[in-house]
Amino acid sequence: MSAQIHAFAKPLSIIKQMETRYDREFGVLWGFMNPAPRPCFNEQLLHELGDFVQSIGDSRGIRKFEGGEQRINYAVIASNVPGVFNLGGDLLLFKQAIANRDRDQLIRYGRKCIDNQFPWHRNFELPLTTISLVQGDALGGGFECALASTVLIAEESSRMGFPEILFNLFPGMGAFSFLVRKIGRRKTEQIMTSGNLYSARELFELGVVDVVTPDGTGEAAVYSYIRKHARAANARRAIEAVQNEFEPVTHRELIRIVEIWADAALNLCPRDLKVMDRLIRAQQRNGASDDLDSTSANVLRIEAAGSGD
Repeated sequence: MSAQIHAFAKPLSIIKQMETRYDREFGVLWGFMNPAPRPCFNEQLLHELGDFVQSIGDSRGIRKFEGGEQRINYAVIASNVPGVFNLGGDLLLFKQAIANRDRDQLIRYGRKCIDNQFPWHRNFELPLTTISLVQGDALGGGFECALASTVLIAEESSRMGFPEILFNLFPGMGAFSFLVRKIGRRKTEQIMTSGNLYSARELFELGVVDVVTPDGTGEAAVYSYIRKHARAANARRAIEAVQNEFEPVTHRELIRIVEIWADAALNLCPRDLKVMDRLIRAQQRNGASDDLDSTSANVLRIEAAGSGD
């Protein structure tokens, strides 16, 4: 992991945007995202998430706890923001980089996302299982983050999707690579190009979500899954390792897609950026679902009329 970390300026904010918790009984390391001022992957959150991920890889899954060493058997990514897992990429940063024609900034951002997600997706090449707990909206890069885990657990009212198509772009930090290996090309392209939000139950039926649980029971569902998993952990982790070797996602593949994404972003027209503005305002309000629904309907209306915005 550390060999793949690329230069990324350390943000100046002193407010922590990641909190961790370690539960000794099953060796569960929790990482809770708490981004501010908007619940998206800003540079500060990416930096702290990188430290969290790198600490697991560098320690080879060993956690110092109460004066001793404990093995991390499960690593869980979750959110402390009520009703939101993560609303995705920092669209304000993207818009500014596009305005400045700064391809390098877009690629640095994308590479940092990939350097965080790739070892997580690979379970750090350790006898360790990664889990995403989605409680609320997971959009764009937030959905990609959730998909990077071996196991995706979601509360009933959670909704996930890729709004990038609404402003003429695509999710470039792992969406295609992670999804296509779970549900195939046709369904992956349908989800990526629809601009729709999908319920946890719909994604469970598609094979994207592994466990759906009633609202308010997310953490309990994680521990229920872990107890079941732990009873045959050796066999289950062997299967997880086989899955990672069967048509494996590679770091090189993910980085190349980031480059394609950056080039596509620089091709956006003023109309596309106006739609992006609507989603930036949605991120600022933390209320993505209704805003995304209205934006999607408006874009479809404009396209049907054959007129500009």
